[in-house]
Amino acid sequence: MRGFTNSQINTLYNGIRTGPQNMTSRVMDTFNLDRVEFLKGPASLVSGEGAAGGAVNFVTKQPHTGPINNEAFLSYDSFGTRRADIGSGGSTAIQGLDYRFDLSRSAIKGFIDDTHTNTWDISTQFNYRASDSFKAFVAVEHKHDSASPYWGTPLVSSAFSGPFALSGIVSGNYTSFYNGTNLGPVTIDSRTLKTNYNVLDNRNKADELWLRGGFEWMLTDQVTLRTHAYAYNVDREWFNNEISAFNAALGLVDRERFFVAHDQKLYGDMTDLTWNSNIAGMDNRAVAGIGVSRLEFARPGAANFPHDLVTLVNPNRGFYGPLTTQLQTADIDNIYLTFEDRLKITRTFSFIGGVRAEQLALDRTSAFPDGTQRPGFPFSKNWEPVTGRVGYTWEAIPGLTFYSQYATGADVAANNLFLLAASQPLNLTTSRTYETGLKQLFWGGRAEWTFSAFDIERRNVYAAQGGQQLNIAGRQLSKGLELAAAVRQIRQWNLWGNIAYVDAHYADYEFAGGSFSGNIPPNVPRIVFNAGGSYRFWTVWPVEVGVSVRHVGDRFNTDANSVKLLAYTIADAFVFVDIEKTRVAFRVRNLSDEKYAVWGDPFYPDQILLGAPRSYEISASFKF
Repeated sequence: MRGFTNSQINTLYNGIRTGPQNMTSRVMDTFNLDRVEFLKGPASLVSGEGAAGGAVNFVTKQPHTGPINNEAFLSYDSFGTRRADIGSGGSTAIQGLDYRFDLSRSAIKGFIDDTHTNTWDISTQFNYRASDSFKAFVAVEHKHDSASPYWGTPLVSSAFSGPFALSGIVSGNYTSFYNGTNLGPVTIDSRTLKTNYNVLDNRNKADELWLRGGFEWMLTDQVTLRTHAYAYNVDREWFNNEISAFNAALGLVDRERFFVAHDQKLYGDMTDLTWNSNIAGMDNRAVAGIGVSRLEFARPGAANFPHDLVTLVNPNRGFYGPLTTQLQTADIDNIYLTFEDRLKITRTFSFIGGVRAEQLALDRTSAFPDGTQRPGFPFSKNWEPVTGRVGYTWEAIPGLTFYSQYATGADVAANNLFLLAASQPLNLTTSRTYETGLKQLFWGGRAEWTFSAFDIERRNVYAAQGGQQLNIAGRQLSKGLELAAAVRQIRQWNLWGNIAYVDAHYADYEFAGGSFSGNIPPNVPRIVFNAGGSYRFWTVWPVEVGVSVRHVGDRFNTDANSVKLLAYTIADAFVFVDIEKTRVAFRVRNLSDEKYAVWGDPFYPDQILLGAPRSYEISASFKF
C-alpha cells in the first residue's frame, strides 16, 4: 500500500490491532465479514504504532433492527475447494434486543500438490437498545484454521533447467543466500509448478477466541460516549520445512525446517467522546479518545533447524526430524490519548486536525533451550511517540471536494516489538506524509472518481537485506499518484477502474560491504491497475456477465534488487443469474492461465510464491 508492505501496514479486526500482520494474520472465510476497509495513508492516528502505508480493517457483520433475514452460501471450485456458510440476523421477541449469528466452513485446496487449508468461524453479536439514547452490545467469536501450506518454489539456475526453464516469471542473476552457490541467470523450472517441498508431517494451525462488548450513550443531543472492551486469546503453531534453496554446485535443493508457536493474550478497551458544538457561528465536531491494552505473548520456537537435500523434481518429502525448542516472551502495555477536531469555517470549507500521544512499554525475555536467559535478556524499554495530522476539505461545487493533509507517524524500527532484541536499535522509526487530492460524486450518485497524490518519508527504517540478516536503512521514500473511477447502472452497464503509480526507493541505506541506496523495497510495483465491467440483461431471471483485469508491474524480492518478479496481467470473468432471492454464479479466474510470481518474501530470498493457475468456481447464495 503506497510503497509499503508487511508490518508497515496495520491489520485491524473490528478496529483492534493484534500485532504485526505478517506474524498474527490468519486465513479466514469472508462470509462472517460485513466489509473490509482499506484506510490509505498514515493511519497512526486511528490505529497507532506501525501504520506508515495505511491500515486494513476487517469488520464483522452486525445485528439489524427489523424482521429476521437469513442467508446461506455454497461454492465449489476446480481445485476442489468447498465452502458452506449460513447466517441470520434481526430483532428478537425481547423488545430492543437484536441479534446476528454466522457460521462459515471452508475446505480450501491449493494448486500445489498436497496443500490445503480448513477453516471454521462461528460469530455472534447481540445489540440491546435500552432507550433511544443508550444501547449496548456483546459479541463472541471462535475461529479455527488448520493447513498444510505452500512455502514457495525455488529459484533455479537457467543452465540447470535447460529446456524446462520458464520465461516471463522471474529474471536476474542470483547467488544463493542460503548456500552461497552462484546460480547465474535464474528461472522457474516448469517441472516444479505444482511441487510441494514441505515435509509430510507439516502443520500450520490456529485457534482464536474473541470476546467484545461495549455501549453507546447519547448523553445529550450534542455529546455521545462510546466504549469497546475486548479480550483476545489465540494459539498459533507452525511446524514446517520453510526454506527450499537450489544448490547449483550439487544440482539439489537445500531444505531447512522451522518451528514456532504463539500463545497470545490481549486485553483492552477503547473509549471516545464525541461533542458537536458551535463556535462563533461555526459548526465544530470534536472527538477525544483513550485506549489501554495489555498483551502477553509467549513464543516457543526452534533452537535447532534440521536440514537435508532433496531432488528438484519429485523430491522425497520425508519428515521434520528432531526438534529442540527455546522460549521467547514479550509483554506489551499500551496507553494512548487522541483528540480530533473538525471546524467548518464556511458551509463548504473545513479545517481538520488531530493528535495522538502514546506510551508503549515492552518487557522481553529470550532463553536458551536449558531455560537460562540469553545475554542482554531480560530487558525493558519504553517509548512515548506523539503523532498527528492537519488538513482541510473544500466542497468547491456540490459533490466535488478537494482535500489536503500533513501527517506524522511512528513505529518501532526493529521489525516488530514481538521479536525485538536488546542488541537491536531501540529507537523509533518516524514518518511524515503530504497528501492532496479530490473526490467527486455526480450523475445522481451513479458516477464517482477520486484522485490523490502523496509524498511519504520514513526515517530510520529497519529492513531485511536478505534471509534473516537485518540492516538499518536510513530512509524509505515513496511518492505516487492514485486515480479511481466508477459508473453504475448506466444503460445496464457497470464500469470501474483504478490505477496507482508509486516511485518508492531507499536512501542513506549503507552497511558494511555495500549500499542499497536507490534500490526499490521488496514487492513494490511501480504500476498497478485494475479495470472491469459488467452488463445486466433484464430477462425474466436477470442475468449479469462481467470481466475484470488486473496488472501488476515488475517487483523485486529483496532489498538487493538482484532478482526481479516480472510484471503480469490476469483476467477474471463471471456470469450470474438472479432467481428471486437466489443467485447462482459461475466464475473463471486467471482466464489466460498466466504463470506469474505473486510474492517474494525477503526473509526467504531463495524461493518465490507462484500465482494460482486458471480455475473455475460455481456458487449459490440464498436469502430467505
